Amino acid sequence: MPLNAETLANLQILINSACTDTSSKIPGATVAVIGKDGEEIFTHSAGKRGISSAEPMTLDTIFWIASCTKLLTAIACMQLVEQGRLELDNGLQLESLCPELKDLKVLRDDDTLEEKKKAITLRMLLTHTAGFGYTFFNERLRNWSLPIGVDEFSGGIDDIKTPLLFQPGEGWEYGVSLDWAGLAVERVTGLSLNEYLTQHIFQPLEIESMSMIPNEEMREKLAHMHSRAADGTLKPRDHLLRAPLIVDPKDDKETKRIFNSGGAGIFAKPQEYCKILAVLLNDGICPRTGAHILQTKTVQDMFENQIPQFPHFGRQGIPASKPDLTNPIPDIHPIPEGAPQGWGLSFMLSNSQVTGRSTKTAHWAGLANLFWWCDREKGVAGIVCTQILPFADIEVLKLWAGVETEVYRGLKSLS
Repeated sequence: MPLNAETLANLQILINSACTDTSSKIPGATVAVIGKDGEEIFTHSAGKRGISSAEPMTLDTIFWIASCTKLLTAIACMQLVEQGRLELDNGLQLESLCPELKDLKVLRDDDTLEEKKKAITLRMLLTHTAGFGYTFFNERLRNWSLPIGVDEFSGGIDDIKTPLLFQPGEGWEYGVSLDWAGLAVERVTGLSLNEYLTQHIFQPLEIESMSMIPNEEMREKLAHMHSRAADGTLKPRDHLLRAPLIVDPKDDKETKRIFNSGGAGIFAKPQEYCKILAVLLNDGICPRTGAHILQTKTVQDMFENQIPQFPHFGRQGIPASKPDLTNPIPDIHPIPEGAPQGWGLSFMLSNSQVTGRSTKTAHWAGLANLFWWCDREKGVAGIVCTQILPFADIEVLKLWAGVETEVYRGLKSLS
C-alpha cells in the first residue's frame, strides 16, 4: 500500500514545517505509518533531539511513550486470557492476585472514604471503569494526596495505591488501572512485566529497541523532554520518568527495584511500536515474522465498545489539576453532533471520520504528546511522537490531525 510521491513529499513538508522553530513550535518529532502487510508506508524525523541539543532528531531516536504502554499491557493480559490464566470478569481471581485491591476505599465527593462494595475485575481495569484516577487529571484525587502528594512516575508501587473515585463499575475515569493490570500479569506468570513483554511480544516481533529499563544504547539516543509555557515558548525540563534511566541496566538487583508501570513505563523507537499496531491490523498475526500474538477473535473483541453504558464518558472533561503535566481537556475526542463515544480494551474507539479514518478506529496517546491510531478497516496505523509537556499540546495536535488527513488523502487517491 505505498503512498505516491506527492503524498510522501506533503507529509515531509508538514512535519518539517511543524519543527522549524524549536523554541515555539515543536523541537523535534518522529512520525511512522505502517500497513497491514507490516511494510512501513512512511517514516520521517524532523527538528532536533532537544532544543538544547545540536543533534538532529532521527529515526533511531528513543521516546518515552508513556500511556502508549497501555496497549502493550492489554495485549499481554489478553494473551493470558486466551490461555485461561487470567479471566476478564473474575474479580475474586484478580483480587487474589492483587490483594492490595481488597482494602481500597472509595473517595466520596465530600472527601470522606467509604468501603468498596464489589470486587474489581480485569475488564474494569482495561476499560478504566474500576474507579482509579490520576492526580494530574483529577482535582479531587490531587487534593486527597496533599500535602505529601502522589507521583505516578516515581518508579515505585506505592503511588498507585490511591483510593477509588467511584464504586467499581459505576463510572469511567482515566487512571492507573493498567498499572494494576500489569501487576496481575507479573503475579500470574512470575515474570516482571518487562520480561513478559520481551519474551512474548517483543522477541516474536523482532523488536529490539523497546523496554521499561532502557539499555545504554537506548539512553544515548533518548529524546529530550520539554515544557511549554503559557505564552507558547519551550524550555528543556527534567525527564518525568527518571528511575529507569538512572539504574544500572545490567544490575538485576537494581532493576528489580523499579516498578514496571503497565500504564506508562515503556521507552521505544516509533517504528517498532508500529510493528505492534501491524499485528492488530493483521488479526493478531505478525505479517513479517508470522508470529501469532493474539487470536483473531481476541483482536475483534478488543475493538468492540466495552462501555455502551457510558456513551459520553469523554465529555466529562479532564481538568488541568497539575498544569505542568496537562492542559485542560473539555472533551477527550470531540465527535460531531454528540454521537456516542466508545472504548475498547485499553483504548478509545473513534466514531468520527473527520481525518478520513474509519469508525471504530482505535487511538490513544501518551502524556508527553504522543498519539497513535490503528484503522483495521482501511489497513493503516501510525504514531506521532514528541516529548513535550503539558499534555494536549496544540502544536502536536495540529500535526497529528494533519498527518492523518494527508495519509488518508493519499490512500484515497490510490483507490
